[in-house]
Amino acid sequence: MEAEFDIPSHFLCPISLEVMRDPVTVSTGITYDRESIERWLSSGKNKACPVTKQQLFDADLTPNHNLRRIIQAWCTLNASHGVERIPTPTSQLDKTQIVKLIDQARKLPHTQFQCLKRLRSMAVNHGERNKNSLEAAGAVEYVASLISNADQSIMKVAVEVLFHLRSSESRLKDLMSKDGEKIIDSLVQVLKRGDYQSRAHATILLRSVFELANPMRLMSATVELFIETMNVVRDQISQQAFKAALKLLVELCPWGRNRIKAVEGGAVSILIEALLETQEKRACELILISLDQLCRCAEGRAELLRHAAGLAIVSKKIFRVSHVASDRAVRILFSICRFSATSAVVMEMLQVGVVAKLCLVLQVDCRFKTKEKAREILKLHSRVWKSSPCVPAHLLSFYPPTSSSS
Repeated sequence: MEAEFDIPSHFLCPISLEVMRDPVTVSTGITYDRESIERWLSSGKNKACPVTKQQLFDADLTPNHNLRRIIQAWCTLNASHGVERIPTPTSQLDKTQIVKLIDQARKLPHTQFQCLKRLRSMAVNHGERNKNSLEAAGAVEYVASLISNADQSIMKVAVEVLFHLRSSESRLKDLMSKDGEKIIDSLVQVLKRGDYQSRAHATILLRSVFELANPMRLMSATVELFIETMNVVRDQISQQAFKAALKLLVELCPWGRNRIKAVEGGAVSILIEALLETQEKRACELILISLDQLCRCAEGRAELLRHAAGLAIVSKKIFRVSHVASDRAVRILFSICRFSATSAVVMEMLQVGVVAKLCLVLQVDCRFKTKEKAREILKLHSRVWKSSPCVPAHLLSFYPPTSSSS
């Protein structure tokens, strides 16, 4: 809210420092905007009043109706200055009514779809404010149980509701400890047979689930999960889902045999194609981080070399994205040169400009470790590369000296 006049300080939330839309008072007597204090408390890490630092043993939030009416009146008086009137908040959801709705749907399966639609409306329209009521009523567990439903319409709405509920970390952990395997399998099936929106929601949910998973769960990821995750990357159904799929891949790859599973799921070729198409910084970084992890196994390196554009596009991204991307690209080339460098590969690196780019790395300002990796690569195959006419003379002058050539 921008204005050329002073906003009364007691209208501002101590957390967001913005005019309060729904002021509520906690047990310490301090008033906050409902959305800000609920987000503070739901993080699970903050149980103290932000202002007084006193423990909040009572989590009840008392609506400060008088202050809200004063703020609304002030907004109306200053409407000529561009101040928008704050609407009166909708009433809080009644946990008892939600429990009754879910119990009825459990007893009468033919009412499941209508129940889900009402829960979706509650989750979307009431948002953060009533998430606790929905969670306390068992909505998360009930909706999660319907994701695997054979009825496509029920499955779609169930995934959407679960996505909008944005379960707290503690609630998600409880859910995973009870039905983790079933939930993951169900979400993978949504990736397999859902429409674009359902697949986008399922991808983001899977990423949240695996962020909280224990090592055994991470290691048990299936090839099917990698196949469907990579299909989301390939189809680029939304920017949010695209990045969530890449982050999920980065999360899973270091564990157990997941690198090999990802390669079997077609990850390397899809990542290279995505790298050829995308210019967005963070997406490029995530792709190169994933390829770096996959190239730490022989199967991953073989797939990268099998792709006609593999070496060229990785080399091209050096200096064109960020220091992180350049570092990962050089790491990928190091893995190839150290463990998979046949004579044909060594010649291809020369022909597509990889060697020239590595010589350039030694000249320009970049991370010390990146330079060291580039120097090691150039030393590995100096016998073939150092005297090659494919590398411009001004770059060859920076070629590192070697005590012995391979």
